[in-house]
Amino acid sequence: MSSHTSAPILPLQPNAPDKKRLFTLDNRYIAPIFITCILLVGNLTFGILESYQKTLLAIITSIALELVLSRIFYGKFAHPASAYITGISVGILVRSPAFWPYALCSAISIMSKYVVRIKGRHIWNPSNFGISVLLFLAPAVVASLSIQWGNYLLPMLIIWFLGSAIIWRLRRFHITGIYVVSFIAFAFLRSWMTGSPWQSEVAPITGPMYQLFIFFMITDPKTTVRSRKWQCIVVVIIALVEMLMRLDQVVYAPFYALFIVGPIAMLIEIWLDARRKNAAQLAVAH
Repeated sequence: MSSHTSAPILPLQPNAPDKKRLFTLDNRYIAPIFITCILLVGNLTFGILESYQKTLLAIITSIALELVLSRIFYGKFAHPASAYITGISVGILVRSPAFWPYALCSAISIMSKYVVRIKGRHIWNPSNFGISVLLFLAPAVVASLSIQWGNYLLPMLIIWFLGSAIIWRLRRFHITGIYVVSFIAFAFLRSWMTGSPWQSEVAPITGPMYQLFIFFMITDPKTTVRSRKWQCIVVVIIALVEMLMRLDQVVYAPFYALFIVGPIAMLIEIWLDARRKNAAQLAVAH
């Protein structure tokens, strides 16, 4: 017999709660919660929605099509968070007396993720793609939200506080911050070039359209370059192209600027990745 006394075996507790998980929110849910806050604050304060029914149509179309296409292309259902963001963005940003633009815009946005792909990556932010296409092709029946918060600072401060905290957590704050600084700098330049009051040039960034643009569209991890340095450079170029478009009286300058610059940056990165891969393969072969 052994002289050692065996330690008592404690029963396992498989159902014991994980305290860390209980108090940790999945990052995939953060953006949907935040964009819903933008919708509620903006609509309750200024009535930014065309209607709840049209927004709901956009959301349902996005999620349904995302689930169908992900199942067809990848054999599994995608998490609906991204599609929810796309749908609610369309519901907030699109303005039309008809219902069909909301469904069509959401459909175009989601399909762009699966159809327009280069080397396995989609290169346009989905909602930016859908809204830009619809604004360009159907300007007679579709417009975009352009309302500002007016003289009420509280709604903007709430959105900026929540947005900054969330984007900081997701490690994308540098993109938003540099865009805002660039926008303001170019706004003063536009004011000097055109003689218009600087307040009117800066004012657009206080609107709900820009809150969605700076916190969701330009920071989309799937459609921004990987390098932190180049993320900063690209966002400055977007702000510059937007300024040039504004000088030419282009109404939807931010959407079109991102539509043009974002994919070009992605394509350059994809091309450079391919070159590095080929160079590495040649080095191994020799």
